[in-house]
Amino acid sequence: MLRDHKLDRTLTSTLPPLDRTDPAARLPTDIAALDACLNGGLPRGHLSEIAGPRSSGRTTLLLQLIAAVTRRGEIAAFVDTFDQLDVAAALAMDVDVSRLLWVRGQAVTDGPLMGPFERAVDRALKALNLVLQAGGFGLVALDLADVPPAALRRIPYSTWLRVQRAIEGSDTACVLVTPDPLARSAGGLTLTLGGRMQWAGDSSRSRRVAGLDVSVRVASPRRRERQMEGETHVRCGVRG
Repeated sequence: MLRDHKLDRTLTSTLPPLDRTDPAARLPTDIAALDACLNGGLPRGHLSEIAGPRSSGRTTLLLQLIAAVTRRGEIAAFVDTFDQLDVAAALAMDVDVSRLLWVRGQAVTDGPLMGPFERAVDRALKALNLVLQAGGFGLVALDLADVPPAALRRIPYSTWLRVQRAIEGSDTACVLVTPDPLARSAGGLTLTLGGRMQWAGDSSRSRRVAGLDVSVRVASPRRRERQMEGETHVRCGVRG
């Protein structure tokens, strides 16, 4: 009965992680080819990451993951460091916004000083910890995709150890969205993306984004890498 109500691991961080062969230990993305590559989805109770440059499909994949979580009736949280979420894009991806906690950060303009970026990241990390401590989320995502590499390198690695400790033994999958691989737990996954836009239309006025060819490289906890290539259609303009 506790498992049916997802309460079997509430406040039980001392319990061992869910068995990886148990479907409940995975968070499906609802992308058949990707879930097959991930043996069912992202591991719950672990810190994983989606890494890739701009236009690699990282935001599209994140929105697809959030949509999959909310469609199953679970609650997702998105810590938006620079307040850049495209709500229209989220709705187009069938995200149930009534089951999404959107933690909005503060927009930071590009500049030579690192101070504003570091303050925004610090606020986002504090918000992430508060959300994880609250519990009850199927997915908690932190967007660090547009943080300068220098600011990312200044984040102490102990920060990610605390994040892992907060979700250990729980049903929550925590995901970082970054330009390059940054941090994951021993049982987490790193999805490194590369993408190329497909365009439709004959004239400059009629040209539009028709789709995105995406290649995904998955680094498993045992350091084995698998590569999957496919196509993800973009139904509207999506950042990242």
